[in-house]
Parts: sequence; structure tokens; C-alpha cells
Amino acid sequence: MPQFVLLEHDHPELHWDFMLESGDVLLTWRLDRIPAEADEIPATSLPDHRKAYLDYEGPVSGNRGSVVRIDRGDFELLESADGSLATRLMGMRLRGTARLQKITSDGSPDESLWRMMWQPD
Repeated sequence: MPQFVLLEHDHPELHWDFMLESGDVLLTWRLDRIPAEADEIPATSLPDHRKAYLDYEGPVSGNRGSVVRIDRGDFELLESADGSLATRLMGMRLRGTARLQKITSDGSPDESLWRMMWQPD
């Protein structure tokens, strides 16, 4: 089963990196806050990351701060369509459904702007 990880990252400002295993990479989004109760969280799509971040905590190369793991676990892909992705997270802290959706502006999607709709179990 594929894995996910949520990392607290302190650079350039405090945010959380949400990563989903996809083949040899981690699909990655920057979240403004940790998913908690049912919530809609602004997210920014980031370039794919190395799978090493599933296990890594510590300084990030290039003086880009450091990361601390908040949660990790398995996930199930529920739905994948152009501009949206739904997963069921089975972590120690995050257990529920995370839906990621591109935000559209003037009828066209912005490739980097997303939102996460979080529904805990």
C-alpha cells in the first residue's frame, strides 16, 4: 500500500508539507496548517520530492530550514481525475479523507493553487 507523510517545515515560513507516494516520487503540497477537524485548507502544489522524505527528519540541504515528521501512514487512492485527488489516510494522527482540488480562476485551473478538504473519521 502506498504511504503518505506530513512534515512540519520551518522555511521560508512555517508550513506543512503533505506528501503522497506515487511510484518513485512523493507528490507534494504545502499546507497552511495541519488538518484537524473537518476543514478546508489552502494548499500549494510543489515539485515532486524524493521518497527519502518518508523517513527523514532534520536539516534540509541548501539552508532551507529543517523538517519534523508530524505523521506517516498508508493511504488508499479513492479517486483521481484531472485537477482532483481523493485519498483515505490511515496514519497515527491523520485518519480520514483528504480531497485535493485545483482552484480555478476565470474558468481555468491554476497549476499551483489547490485546496485540501479534510474530513476526519
